Amino acid sequence: MAIAIRKPAEIEKLRTANRIVGETLAYLRETVKPGMTLKEIDAMGEAFLRSRGARPSFKGLYGFPAAVCTSLNEVIIHGIPDDTKVKEGDILGLDIGTEVEGWYGDAAITMPIGEISEEDERLIACAKDALYHAIEIIRPGLRFKELSLELENFIEGRGFKPLLSFCGHGIGRKPHEEPEIPNYLEHGSPKSGPKIKNGMVFCLEPMICQKSGTPVIKEDKWSVVSEDGRRGSHYEHTVAVIGGKAEILSQP
Repeated sequence: MAIAIRKPAEIEKLRTANRIVGETLAYLRETVKPGMTLKEIDAMGEAFLRSRGARPSFKGLYGFPAAVCTSLNEVIIHGIPDDTKVKEGDILGLDIGTEVEGWYGDAAITMPIGEISEEDERLIACAKDALYHAIEIIRPGLRFKELSLELENFIEGRGFKPLLSFCGHGIGRKPHEEPEIPNYLEHGSPKSGPKIKNGMVFCLEPMICQKSGTPVIKEDKWSVVSEDGRRGSHYEHTVAVIGGKAEILSQP
């Protein structure tokens, strides 16, 4: 399947959907406090993005039951909101998708709940810094596999491991499109596979483990943890390649 090249007017539609994601994440980052339940946080996020004119695209997607993925502590991605209360020292991943007029947005952060340990600060910083490093080096002609290898080297250079079997992705008229963008070189040469071109729009999302990148899916069939049982982190932006560089669409 070919990777879509978006026209400027289409990128503006995607910018609208993604800006609402960024605004919702910024709102939750400022609003979430110890003692709130994950269900309350999900409801707050859904109400906010709907107030901005978006539909929560994750709700019902592949059967997911909520608007916000709330991934607490050792859950790296796809956490289902429940009645668990967040507490001081926790770290919470928030992943949000929107749809506006048939165009999709997607982004994620991992946030501290109150004061957290230096170890957890480093864990969160690895995901965020890897994401922004990758965005900075994107240029037309760079291969997606080269980008994946760059992400892998950055993550391992910080002493962490990328989560295996999950990846970034294209986005547009569907929440997940071609290409798949792992945070590691999966197979083959980095000099093989499709090249990045102006007009492409895709999501990058480093997912960080501590000792092992091997995923384990919990009994709820959604929550993904590492086999090492340690805390993980996740950051994501949707970017468009415009004028020879990557522009973040999911800024608030």
